[in-house]
Amino acid sequence: MTTTLRTATPADAAAAGTICYTAFKAIAESHRFAPDFPDPESAIGLMDHMLQRDDIDAVVAERDGRVIGSNFLWRDGQVAGVGPITIDPQAQNGGVGRRLMEAVLERANQHDIAAVRLVQAAYHGRSLSLYTKLGFAVREPLSVFQGPAIDKLPPGHRVRAATPDDAAAADALAMRLLGFRRSGELAAAIGQGSAQVVERDGRITGYTTGIGFFGHAVGEALSDLQALIGAAPVFAGPGFMVPTRNAPLMHWCLQHGLRIVQPMSLMTLGPYDEPIGPFLPSILY
Repeated sequence: MTTTLRTATPADAAAAGTICYTAFKAIAESHRFAPDFPDPESAIGLMDHMLQRDDIDAVVAERDGRVIGSNFLWRDGQVAGVGPITIDPQAQNGGVGRRLMEAVLERANQHDIAAVRLVQAAYHGRSLSLYTKLGFAVREPLSVFQGPAIDKLPPGHRVRAATPDDAAAADALAMRLLGFRRSGELAAAIGQGSAQVVERDGRITGYTTGIGFFGHAVGEALSDLQALIGAAPVFAGPGFMVPTRNAPLMHWCLQHGLRIVQPMSLMTLGPYDEPIGPFLPSILY
């Protein structure tokens, strides 16, 4: 049977979301992990949101007029993130995943974006093999944490909601510590009310777009990330990702009652510089 690829439209949200839920559930449960989405409606809602945005390229795979998979490229300046990529379990292992990945990488090329990144479930060997074959390299092992809110800040730190007036300082912080800005994500998070900044000694020393699966964070010092995590009322989605090599932060999270729920890997294609400060990636990068 012939598989064709096309640009996704908002009308594809229900089909793509149902597949997204089913595919992630099947993969996770086959490895004895909890599914990333609690129900089909939450996955459909995510798809509907993504398909409404101008900064996300969306591609679906069809067979006999039926959607069997989808993939997304999130564009934010000089770096793009990939995902979620999902294929109907009945159509897997037939090369559809590779074609969907190649399609979004071509979109990145069309937008002159050389640095492409993604976060992969470390227990899923097939996706790791596919991404490696496509040229991606593992840069950072990650641990996903979940648990009750900590409700505790280090002394001398203040966490508050981010405003549009904070964007320039947060962008400068990301540029200095990560080597690139995430202006689009930050602006969207400020608009949604999920972004926060941490202040120390009267200035912004860290920010987050949300402590959770789709949020990232940076800080000048370990205590800045501890403040942002400690102020979060809830850890959205399956949890938030901590670079496993950051042993002090891993230890602090475990000391404060959080638990590791799954391992993941940050993978990159194209230019990459090691961050020079503590950070939390999102499910994109």
